[in-house]
Amino acid sequence: MKPNTIRTLLFAAAHRHPTLAAIEQNGIVISYAELEHWALCAARALISLGVEPGDRVGIWAPNLPEWVVAALGVHCAGAVLVPINTRMKGAEAADILARSGARVLFCVGDFLGAYYPDMLRDQRPATLEHVIVVGGMPRHAGGRDMDWSAFLDCAVGVEESAARQTALNVAAGDLADLLFTSGTTGRPKGVMSTHGAAVRAFTEYAKVIGLVRGDRYLIVNPFFHSFGYKAGWLTCLIAGATILPQAVFDADDILDRIQRDRISVMPGPPTLYLTMLAHPRLAQADLSSLRVAVTGAAAIPPILIERMRKALNIRVVTTAYGLTECGGLATICDPGDDATTIATTSGKAIPGTQLRIVDVDNNPVPAGAAGEVCLRGYHVMKGYFEDPRATAEAIDADGWLHTGDIGVVDARGYLRITDRLKDMFIVGGFNCYPAEVEAMLSAHPAIAQVAVIGVPDERLGEVGCAWVVTKPNCQLAAEALIAWSREHMANYKVPRFVRFAQQLPVNASNKVLKNELRKLFQVDASA
Repeated sequence: MKPNTIRTLLFAAAHRHPTLAAIEQNGIVISYAELEHWALCAARALISLGVEPGDRVGIWAPNLPEWVVAALGVHCAGAVLVPINTRMKGAEAADILARSGARVLFCVGDFLGAYYPDMLRDQRPATLEHVIVVGGMPRHAGGRDMDWSAFLDCAVGVEESAARQTALNVAAGDLADLLFTSGTTGRPKGVMSTHGAAVRAFTEYAKVIGLVRGDRYLIVNPFFHSFGYKAGWLTCLIAGATILPQAVFDADDILDRIQRDRISVMPGPPTLYLTMLAHPRLAQADLSSLRVAVTGAAAIPPILIERMRKALNIRVVTTAYGLTECGGLATICDPGDDATTIATTSGKAIPGTQLRIVDVDNNPVPAGAAGEVCLRGYHVMKGYFEDPRATAEAIDADGWLHTGDIGVVDARGYLRITDRLKDMFIVGGFNCYPAEVEAMLSAHPAIAQVAVIGVPDERLGEVGCAWVVTKPNCQLAAEALIAWSREHMANYKVPRFVRFAQQLPVNASNKVLKNELRKLFQVDASA
């Protein structure tokens, strides 16, 4: 029987490839048999801490081997995984932990110049009972927080057979995770996705990209995102590939790792490949092992696909489309497609997915006509966590997920994304939602009104520009607002540009005309 849950996927991989390297990091190798053992240890420890099936458990950490072990432990314990963006500040993370009701949090210690547990000290949710510090020791004595080793020691209180039985009780239709994503309301919403949907969708993904046993998969995309989690390490379990986590994006280190670790597969946003292609050491780097590249998340110039194939000598280059609400994957190009098709489209719907384009009245439009992209299939989310109203707005009575993206489907069935209804823009592979950033900026004491738009950026694809109306008799410098933003929000959300105005252009309904702001920015930039 084919695996239909993440725990059966793990058990099957351990059975088929017991001695094969599942994870490699800094000279440490964890085999698939060892990965099963440590995942069950993590499940036993969670159960000993009182975690029950259906409980939520957060992970706030970069790409580390412990992330994968902890996540698999959560799944084997029948709990629901809540990944948290490492770029978030304390208040943002605390909000997600509180609304998900997470009882346990796996949290990195020192990372990016900060001690992460300290960011929660004054705003730790009452529901959060334990914090497990990954990659370091808790700095503050007392309480129920512990390091990774002490956490695993908790496993002695639960027999392995009991944990294994708990894992076996997990069903395909059970929730696997809550991935929080923002939207037009400006507040992140928890997307509920099941085990079976993730396994089925990314089994198709592995087939299309040609992932095989023994592939060495460098995962640069963060584990807290479906691109690094489901299209990353989870896909490795499907194929029997080796997971090589990359904690931070560093072009020099990535070039070295491709050569040193004989990387064969490396997905990433276009920014990753553009940085590599522009690197001064590219000509001296040995990239001969690199076989597969998958990109997406931003508009791609056709020349990039050609350069990836020729300058980087990558034989398999493709692109895909998905959003958190459909599990991260809906369409994908065939690697045999020409460069223009791969660069300008997002491919065809994966098996089991229905794709259609509708007009403003929700009527299907003919091939070649633009409209809202709608999806229906097994991998569409179960809904937004404890938010039936938002769920009903996203999924209609016939089960179609309204993505908020504007697109065109050609006669071949290939999807091309042309615009975004939700006004979202993408900063270096991270989805950035203006309403969320606007809500944060509005808390600044000098701001009366603010509107955020995405503007082109050569390196990151797009970045934010904040148009600001200040309160009477208030002075505010652009540099000061950017500095303030860096203290209060994840870096990718921070506006790179600030423009001031006496008033913002609005329509008769008093809605800000962001197209007018984009035109004004273009005029200003060209002056």
